[in-house]
Amino acid sequence: MASALANNMEVNRLRTARFCTSIGFCSTVIVFSNIAGAERPVPPVRDPQTPGYVEATELPDGTVSPVDVDGNFIIGPTHNPAPETLVREDVPKGVVHELTMQSTDSTIYPGIARKKGTFGAVDPDNPARLIVDTSHPSPYTRKVEVYVPQQYVPGTAAPFIVGADGPNRLLFTTLENLIAEGRVPVMIAISIGNGGGDAQGSQRGLEYDTMSGVYASFVETEVLPFVEAQCNVELTNDPEGRATMGCSSGGACAMIMAWYRPDLYRRVLSFSGTFVNQQWPYNPETHGGAWRFHEDIIPNSAAKPLRIWMHVGDQDLMNPNVMRDGMHDWVLANERMARVLAAKDYIYQFVFARNAKHCDGSVKRQLLPQALEYIWQGYPVRTANQ
Repeated sequence: MASALANNMEVNRLRTARFCTSIGFCSTVIVFSNIAGAERPVPPVRDPQTPGYVEATELPDGTVSPVDVDGNFIIGPTHNPAPETLVREDVPKGVVHELTMQSTDSTIYPGIARKKGTFGAVDPDNPARLIVDTSHPSPYTRKVEVYVPQQYVPGTAAPFIVGADGPNRLLFTTLENLIAEGRVPVMIAISIGNGGGDAQGSQRGLEYDTMSGVYASFVETEVLPFVEAQCNVELTNDPEGRATMGCSSGGACAMIMAWYRPDLYRRVLSFSGTFVNQQWPYNPETHGGAWRFHEDIIPNSAAKPLRIWMHVGDQDLMNPNVMRDGMHDWVLANERMARVLAAKDYIYQFVFARNAKHCDGSVKRQLLPQALEYIWQGYPVRTANQ
């Protein structure tokens, strides 16, 4: 790591810092700062057996959790791609439609951006609030890709999955293979690009990290009708036939969509979910953003009819910005999510991956087929003869 840092011309300082969460979990992290003074901690490697973490079944290296068993699992450290993620010539080929949407077409998201090279400042009176004064209106172009399997029968209402941070060809390839093998329903995949930027003050952050049903409404009223018209498909209105997925803030978005609109979505897939305090603008009613899911929202709410698959890596993010609010530890956030979901008797599976970073590509290629099969358990699978 030292040689890599030495090769980075922006780095001029390296130190360690002690970080403690609001519930008393402490860890020492390596922190480096660039010439602009922005600190970025190097996350520590977490042990899934850490006191306070959920009890989990450790699987032999190279294996993945079963698709029909709920609970907590530990995998790794080896992450080889699942064969279902590789292009095969012996399966029916679907069609990928490449679409674009303009910000001027949206009444919900006209577009914002944070001034380049800026981030934000912590409110001196509230360390959990980030003040961003450089966010301004800004147009965007959004890519949307839609995978329609060859097995889809035109005129029929199809189940579908909505994915954040698109396009996602890995998802399309994996579904193509799983559908051909009859392991998941014949479904349409809609991979939606974000509106640009990242974190607080950006269009992506506004879409994915806001604790409300607004993004789900955007998809429902602006994206799905556009997809149906452009791709000549019909999408089911049955929430049991609708899934959401994403990575990082996209994973939080997947959970937020289903939580606030279970009438629309009942199945959730999250890699390295950002269940931390990233919401902006600051909202006193949901201060703490998605951290509140495991802090008090899920524990204090009646269970909702959701099926949830989650993942986190042992080297996932920890406090990656200027905030020191005790609510920016991705590993702990996902561990706490697993604990509160279990306490409320949710149908869920949580996978802790050893030797894995944030949204680790190798882990995605290893786990995506299993995750898709898990979240679609219980939904009818139509065979080739039906």
